[in-house]
Amino acid sequence: MMSPPVKEGPKANEQIDAAEVRLIDAEGGQVGVVGISEAISMAVDSGLDLVEVSPNVSPPVCKILDLGKYKYEAQKKKSEARKKQKIIELKEIKFRPNIEQHDYDVKMRAMRRFLDEGDKVKVTLRFRGREMVHQHLGMNVLKRVRDEMDEAAKVEQMPQLEGRQMTMILVPR
Repeated sequence: MMSPPVKEGPKANEQIDAAEVRLIDAEGGQVGVVGISEAISMAVDSGLDLVEVSPNVSPPVCKILDLGKYKYEAQKKKSEARKKQKIIELKEIKFRPNIEQHDYDVKMRAMRRFLDEGDKVKVTLRFRGREMVHQHLGMNVLKRVRDEMDEAAKVEQMPQLEGRQMTMILVPR
């Protein structure tokens, strides 16, 4: 035996299971607490639907309105809210322990742009071969990055060594 399909959205008309409801008419005026059958007949007389707008109060609040239009506007509001959301991405910038000044400046400009856009930045410093012996040089580069980005970003994760690379994560202030 299958259960009935779950209906999306608010209850309307005969689906409302309360004996009495607080009614709001089509113009937005308070009618007061009325019986469910009277509320439904008022909605039918005006050619609209009786829609439960606030089901968690006693008695539930119902409004006389066009259900199709109500659902459409709710969907529109939802999609508008989704448009305004900002998805924070994690961008990665890779350094080497003996990076030259110009290369460093280019990477810093890119990092500033990422932070201005609201994204997190993962700063990765990769060691190759004998560079592992001089980890202090890599730590100096990451400290320099942290100090220069201090006004634009704060450190979410302090520099830590994972295998042959050192990572640090910055987030915009």
